[in-house]
Amino acid sequence: MAQITILNDMVSQDFAASLDIQKSWGIQVLDLRQNIFGKNLAGLTIDEAKAAAEQIAERDMSVYCLSSGIFLNDIELGREAFANRYDAEIEHIIQLAEVLKPKVVRLLSARSSKRDAYLDSVEHMEANHPWVIPMYREAVDRIHSAGLQVTIENEAKKCIWSKPNEIIGFFRELNRPDKVSFTFDVQNIWFEGTFPTMDVYRELRPLMGYYHLKGGQTGESGDKLVWQSALDDASWPVAELTKQVLADKATEVICLNPSHGEVKPGYDYNNLDKRNYDYVKNIIDSMNEDGSS
Repeated sequence: MAQITILNDMVSQDFAASLDIQKSWGIQVLDLRQNIFGKNLAGLTIDEAKAAAEQIAERDMSVYCLSSGIFLNDIELGREAFANRYDAEIEHIIQLAEVLKPKVVRLLSARSSKRDAYLDSVEHMEANHPWVIPMYREAVDRIHSAGLQVTIENEAKKCIWSKPNEIIGFFRELNRPDKVSFTFDVQNIWFEGTFPTMDVYRELRPLMGYYHLKGGQTGESGDKLVWQSALDDASWPVAELTKQVLADKATEVICLNPSHGEVKPGYDYNNLDKRNYDYVKNIIDSMNEDGSS
């Protein structure tokens, strides 16, 4: 059955405190993103990575994923902007991985400031930015050659992926099925306009390797994401979809993320991260009890 983790900077801005809190909850595997000694992965030195690795080992924990920000940029800026920035970051993340020993390195789906002007991002990139997918291929090959699996997460806010067919088309053109998988951030695809139904999951399931969870609620009408919320009263089918992910063994680890949306007046946001952790743990425990593992 899958384990649960949470982005390291969510529970505390202090790295050691974050490790201690996660350990107290029962978390054993880590997803490292930022606020590692006050830095994100791109700014972390090798010596700092060694110090982080020591603190992790002292607690008998391990790193599952290095959640880099690689490729989170506007493709409309052109190839040179990406190449100059990310070539060095890819090499750096590989060096960090040699120290921190993750199983997976995360890349992010790019953004497009012209996202509202077209319907299919794969067609848009093929016509206007044919360098994008080859650049992802090169990054995947480099990271995989270092002995690591790669995952690419769908981002929010002008993401090149707003619908399942764009994600499927991208991975088809990427053509690296043994090297890279898809991180399904359920709320991010909702933020981009696709409500996360069971059918959406089934379309994306063949690509999946990692699963990110956020809550979120709709407003008075329609299914648009409006409010931040816990997982247990979210407007999308959290329990049903998560149980299917577990039954399908679509991920080894479920990662909790902070919710998008506005702060809802009168909503209780106290201890939200722990509440979400307990909610997902209860789902996993219930499936273990009824023999669904």
